[in-house]
Amino acid sequence: MIESDYEHIIRPKKRLLELDLKSLWNYRDLFVMYIRRDIVTYYKQTIFGPLWYVIQPILTTLMYMFIFGGLAKIPTDGIPQPLFYLAGIALWNYFSQTFIACSNVFATNAHVFGKVYFPRLVVPLASCASNLIRLLIQFALFLIVYLYYVIAEGLPFSMTTAFLLCPLVVLSTGLMAMSAGLFFSAWTVKYRDLQYVVQFGIQLLMYATPVIYPLSFAPESYRWLMNLNPLSPLFELFKYGCLGVGTFSAGALAYSFAFLAVLLFTSVVVFNKTEQNFMDTV
Repeated sequence: MIESDYEHIIRPKKRLLELDLKSLWNYRDLFVMYIRRDIVTYYKQTIFGPLWYVIQPILTTLMYMFIFGGLAKIPTDGIPQPLFYLAGIALWNYFSQTFIACSNVFATNAHVFGKVYFPRLVVPLASCASNLIRLLIQFALFLIVYLYYVIAEGLPFSMTTAFLLCPLVVLSTGLMAMSAGLFFSAWTVKYRDLQYVVQFGIQLLMYATPVIYPLSFAPESYRWLMNLNPLSPLFELFKYGCLGVGTFSAGALAYSFAFLAVLLFTSVVVFNKTEQNFMDTV
């Protein structure tokens, strides 16, 4: 029987840079199923269910207002503290949750990967998409609070035309989280304790990113060090688009996008290499 008589032909990957986009499209139903699983089952058998998408940022904002705004007296560039913290929390939760999910993609899905064939990249892409839905819900909460301050408190409407770039910022943040997660996924397969290091490291990274403070608050002598973090320009642009405050430059954004391109390229190589032999180590 010749090769053309078969409906589907499964071949092993031969190149580290190979991305079978056609297979990803063919398995789009599985992609949607993974998104639904992440959204529906994540808070299954909980009291509040998906309301945790809203409760978590509200409680976090209140804690930040008490500790960083009240005790530490960290400024928020003249923006009401709830708005400033909600904007940063929404984008940061998207990055951190996507990063953690992708960094553990092989360890948490080994029981499926070892039994059924499908493009493995479906799982991290689904994590990126499901966390995007959470971001949209939390951003809707931000808009509600924003409208309250504009209507009830007389806050000037401060959204700028840079708001149109926010989808690009969100896309870049998601790709950076997924790429960094896939890069670390090769090591979390071999060394399970690195999962705890990753979770601890992501908490530390938040303090090196202008999430709970504006970049302008950092001393001038240390600001260049903060800009080495490729997330800093993205968060500052996001806040500038939503709130009209932020410190960023075209050079900083170019650096962030260049860093993303290199990281994405490297993560594809690492992911494809790990995918070929990870079952020997799990």
